[in-house]
Amino acid sequence: MKHAAFHADDAQPGICQSRVRRRGRLHQPEPDWLAEEVPVALVYNGISHVVMMASPKELDVFAVGFSLSEGIIASPTDIYGIDIVPARQGLEVQVELSSRRFMGLKAQRRALAGRTGCGICGVEQLDEIGKPLPSLPFTQRWPLAQLDRALAQLPEVQPIGRLTGCTHAAAWISPEGDLSYGAEDVGRHVALDKLLGMRARRGETPGAVLVSSRASYEMVQKAAMCGVEILFAVSAATSLAVEVAERCGLTLVGFSKPGRAMVFTHPTRIVEDVS
Repeated sequence: MKHAAFHADDAQPGICQSRVRRRGRLHQPEPDWLAEEVPVALVYNGISHVVMMASPKELDVFAVGFSLSEGIIASPTDIYGIDIVPARQGLEVQVELSSRRFMGLKAQRRALAGRTGCGICGVEQLDEIGKPLPSLPFTQRWPLAQLDRALAQLPEVQPIGRLTGCTHAAAWISPEGDLSYGAEDVGRHVALDKLLGMRARRGETPGAVLVSSRASYEMVQKAAMCGVEILFAVSAATSLAVEVAERCGLTLVGFSKPGRAMVFTHPTRIVEDVS
């Protein structure tokens, strides 16, 4: 049976309310919060490029981060304007690119229909999966002793997640263990793109990315495309993620949980705990 969801007057973007029945009291429906998941189309200069399932919030920074992590732009200045407009079945994020970047996009355009958790949906040929990645510099070291502090702050960027238990988070954490800023979304890739868009707009500062999910190859690829040197993932890493991280020089740390971490690649950026 389909839920009859309704928006509460004081609800923030990305959540709605529905009546649910809990185990032990199925006879008594009660209200509960749900995370919204809507189709979001990224439209460049009038041409639809990709449709992703996402939370309907912070879509301007999502557009910036996606455009950077996919190599569509080299800098936020390549985007002249962003408009978010309702569409028949979702939302359109209309991005105005510079002529040079739009010509480049048309030359390499792929027809991509994404879905939550999707990695390479719609790629037309196997050769299109891997992007040429920059060799990352080694400019910083991150003290592992500060990881627990950063992890404790991760829920601060998940107001929807705290209500629904249904979002992923991506955050920028400083070497002192402070959570500088972050984003959440029903899709882990979208949450990371939102964070990368925020980072591009705010300016690069020393630190690392912390994601609440596993680390797939695409998460590593997106981070590397935006010059991120260190990626902490709360869950595991895939074999291809480790391979890509090793090749491009990214430090990949999985199972990032209180009192625990597993460094998969380039450990020289990580400072060991001091007992």
